[in-house]
Order: sequence, then structure tokens, then C-alpha cells
Amino acid sequence: MPPISGTPEALSAPLVVEFPFTRSLGPVQSAFLTGLRERTVLGVRTADGRVLVPPVEYDPVTAEEIRDLVEVGTTGTVTTWAWNPAPRRGQPLDTPFAWVLVRLDGADTALLHALDAAGPDAVHTGMRVRVRWAGERTGAITDIACFEPYEGGADGETAPRSDEPREPIPHSGEFADPVTGITAPARLDYTYAPGRAQSRYLAALAEHRTIGERCPSCRKVYVPPRGACPTCGVATRDQVEVGPRGTVTTFCIVNIKAKNLDIEVPYVYAHIALDGADLALHARIGGIPYDRVRMGLRVEPVWRDGSRYPDHYRPTGEPDADYDSYKELI
Repeated sequence: MPPISGTPEALSAPLVVEFPFTRSLGPVQSAFLTGLRERTVLGVRTADGRVLVPPVEYDPVTAEEIRDLVEVGTTGTVTTWAWNPAPRRGQPLDTPFAWVLVRLDGADTALLHALDAAGPDAVHTGMRVRVRWAGERTGAITDIACFEPYEGGADGETAPRSDEPREPIPHSGEFADPVTGITAPARLDYTYAPGRAQSRYLAALAEHRTIGERCPSCRKVYVPPRGACPTCGVATRDQVEVGPRGTVTTFCIVNIKAKNLDIEVPYVYAHIALDGADLALHARIGGIPYDRVRMGLRVEPVWRDGSRYPDHYRPTGEPDADYDSYKELI
């Protein structure tokens, strides 16, 4: 393969990684979140008498299962804090606030949440706070909208006001219509700067070409290039064009439709060893029924008009590659 020369300008772009995380709840977490919906804060008592809030299902010291639920107060004491001057999307408040650890009255551990305060000078360890409930509650930690300063107790005092329980009160954990599962969105916003090696790789893809980098020591060609050989640990600068055809080394059948992805299921995602490359890249396989995709299938890229990367790979019609020709790339 001929060497590739030229240095493209550095690239960068905003990137968002997002997915919903769905989980079922056991009896302890179900009771805790349902309790928040009903403006009740529950903890769990361990064998040695400690009250943990938020509650957990297993004792962090003994690993014993624990289900002794108790109700604690909605007032508490700040044990430590940090000021957040620039709230981000999805955080509890859209104005500057403090992240605080609050030991609720009757609890022996602290709960992390937001404190609505006028400024960092208005926050200090030992200050008394109370829960501010959300107007609409669904059975989630966000049912506590935030904490707010509370003047009902002196700094450092753990005694609650008269209308709060002074000691944890046993609770059955039973509520009507309990919450049994939650969906927590996970999202990461950042700016991606690919660096020298991948900038050249992306620039070549925009020209419908695929380039890799050859290690000067072991002579392996890596696609996508990484700027260094992961085996030898030396810099890679000798760029070579590979493909465009390749061989399916292994694959999986996707049966769950992803949000915002306009691809009908089932479809196949595969590792493809491009001709001339010593590392398989992954891509979608199209132009063939999903149940006819196989190891050794010879494929080629399909580009959409104006696309900077292949939309998918399709069969070339060539005979399947011999297993010995790609077994080291599985």
C-alpha cells in the first residue's frame, strides 16, 4: 500500500453520549422512592443500630441483608458542602447552588443533594436545613427538589423541631401503588478533539478512502490509527491506504431498536478486517438478510451522498475468505 502524506488541520466537534438506564427495584429501594413520592423519608437500620439514608439492601460492613425500614426527619445538618457557581443541564437548580451532604435527623449517614442558598457565604458546615419537596412527585430522588436553610435549630444541633420525629420510627415500607422500577438518563456532553492520527483518518473518510498507520517495529497496520502501536508502544507515522473491501471476522445480531436510530431491527453489526489492515473495525452489514451474515463474508463500503463515513458494508459477491486468513483478527 502506498504511503499517505499531508497534514490536515486539527478537528474538533461537540459530542453527546446518551442512553436511558432502566432498572428494577428491590423492596428497600422501592419503599424509599415511593416514600419520597408521599413526602416520607425512609432509612434502613443495621444490626448494630445504625440508620442508613439513603437505604441500602445489604449492610456495608457485614454484607448481611437488611430490611428494617424506619422513618427519619425531613430536617437535618450539613456535614460538608461545595459551591456550584454554574449549574449544568439537568442539575436540580438552574441558579447557583451548593452541593451538600445532609445528615437527616435520626440518620447516621448523609444524603447528597442540592441546597438553595443565596451564595457561598450563606453556607457552612453545621447549618440546619430542611427538605423542599417538588410540586409534582413521581417516586424519584428528584421528588426532593432541594434543601433550603432552616432556622428551627441551632448550628450543629441534631435535635429536630417538635413536629419531626426525634427518633427513627419503624415503618412497614408499604404504600399504595409502589414504585417498582426507574429509568435514569445517562448523558455526557463534551468536545472531542481526535488528534493528528484520527484527524487524517477522518479527512480521508470524507474522500471515501480509509487509511491506517503502520508500526515501524512490528509492521502491523492499525485502522483506525491511534498514533502509537498498542503492542510495541512506539509512535506510528507511516500512513497507508487500506481496503476498501474487507472480511467479516465476527458479528452480532441486534434485536433492540435504539432511540433516534433509523434502522429497523434485527440488523447485524460486525467486526470487519479491511484488506491490508491488521486490526478489525466495526460497522453495520446491509444488503443481505441478517440470518445469512457469516464469518468470512467478503464486504465493501456503501456511501450515502454527502456522507463523511460509510453508511454500511454489503456483500461483494466474492467467495468467502478462508478462515486462516483472518483468524488472528477475531
